[in-house]
Amino acid sequence: MSTTAATPGLLSNRFIRIILLSGLLLQIGIWVRNFAILLYVTEQTNANEIAISMISVAEFAPIFIFSFIGGTFADRWRPKRTMVWCDLLSAVSVLAVLLLMEFAGWGAVFFATLVSSILSQFSQPSGMKLFKLHVPESLMQAGMSLYQTMFALFMVLGPVLGTFVYQHFGIILSIGVMGVAFLLSATVLLFLPPDRVTEKAAGETTLRQEMVLGFRYVLSRKTLTTLGGCFVMAGLALGLIQPLGIFLVTERLGLPKEYLQWLMLVSGVAMIAGGGLSMGIAKRMSPQLMLAGGMVISVIGLLISGLSTWLPLTLVGQFISGLVMPAIQISINTMILKNTESEFVGRVNGILTPLFMGAMVITMGTAGWLKKHIPLVSIYIIATVLFFIGALIMLPLLRNAKTGNRESLAEK
Repeated sequence: MSTTAATPGLLSNRFIRIILLSGLLLQIGIWVRNFAILLYVTEQTNANEIAISMISVAEFAPIFIFSFIGGTFADRWRPKRTMVWCDLLSAVSVLAVLLLMEFAGWGAVFFATLVSSILSQFSQPSGMKLFKLHVPESLMQAGMSLYQTMFALFMVLGPVLGTFVYQHFGIILSIGVMGVAFLLSATVLLFLPPDRVTEKAAGETTLRQEMVLGFRYVLSRKTLTTLGGCFVMAGLALGLIQPLGIFLVTERLGLPKEYLQWLMLVSGVAMIAGGGLSMGIAKRMSPQLMLAGGMVISVIGLLISGLSTWLPLTLVGQFISGLVMPAIQISINTMILKNTESEFVGRVNGILTPLFMGAMVITMGTAGWLKKHIPLVSIYIIATVLFFIGALIMLPLLRNAKTGNRESLAEK
């Protein structure tokens, strides 16, 4: 099924049209927020490393603290209502930030990142649940591909947009743009199909009981536990190399650190191309095969990047890795949705996401120490081995895909 053939069928689905427009508005708000706050804090603190690192803490810490809690509430609450309220509260928090900046100073900008990051842990699993409820299974993988392509596009355009808005309008209007974007997203989401009244009432079980049920559900399903193992290996690998990209430029290539932007640009362009390619092959390839194939190809890209001492070859390695990244993300989301009952989507997402993030943070924390004791090439080889182990973990699911034997959703 070609991309051109798939796209009209996808865009005729009302849910996909609305969720794409909402996602577009959210990406504008998020990228303007991220870069405006980064540049503002850098200016206000004279590039203080601790202050700058606290931006990442405010963005990623809620994933550990609230991901599973948010996923559990997403399963208890009505998903459309949850997403609308999260966007509205994010918009309201912008007003609070502007007031705080007036009385408490520049440090209040961290509050904007923290609040929207916390609320996204409730909104994102609700969006996954709506995907499960409103998108036919035949369109699910292609729909995820289209959605992921939009995210890849903003990997390239987002930094440019955020920097432009901040440099021309300053921090106050930049935060205002974020608030308007969230408000418009909430308005767009109002046009989603109504929440189904047949959903289980939240009072039937306690929050603690539903959390326990979520863990039992994941542990009882081979596909989900296998994905968890794959998540851990991928997180460990990415955590090792993510902080060390600058050393590819300065050590392996012997170039000024500013050349890192070209590696990032090539990777972002590859992700856009990879999103379109994934959408084109989604109908003809199982998500299991897409995931395993994407991880194996990532191994090749990482090896090229880590071993190369020639800029064009390093850019080829970056392009290869970026090209398959959307396929990896799309196939993971598709497998979660296809192998999870709708009432457990939030909790499953809330369990698996911290596995990836936790593994990544562990190796991010050790990457600098490793860099002092072993060569950069060795670290990249370790990362490729971890990725390859993740691909091997997928082998049982590949056999199931070949025989058409997918876990029954009725399995307990």
